[in-house]
Amino acid sequence: MATYAELLEIAQTPTGAALRAKIQVAVVVACDVIRLEAVNTANHANRLIWTQSALRNPGVEAERLLWAVLAQNRTFTAAQITGAVDATVQTAVNSAIDLLAQG
Repeated sequence: MATYAELLEIAQTPTGAALRAKIQVAVVVACDVIRLEAVNTANHANRLIWTQSALRNPGVEAERLLWAVLAQNRTFTAAQITGAVDATVQTAVNSAIDLLAQG
């Protein structure tokens, strides 16, 4: 289990650079998925608004989502978190979007 100090290090130092980059790409991928989802998807209108903002600056959204991704994966070791595969990062990003997509 990663300590809070390790999670902070991942978030604020070069240690987490690869993870932050994956999160940024996952933001853009999530935007494309949201663009194609059915209009009756829960929170769809707010998710579309979030998508427009996220596509303007995916780096900013990635930084916001970084903390949610770290919190979701806190039971893993720091090495497991920073070495997460793309699919794991995408799942974490996707599950946190509704926290930010509020009208």
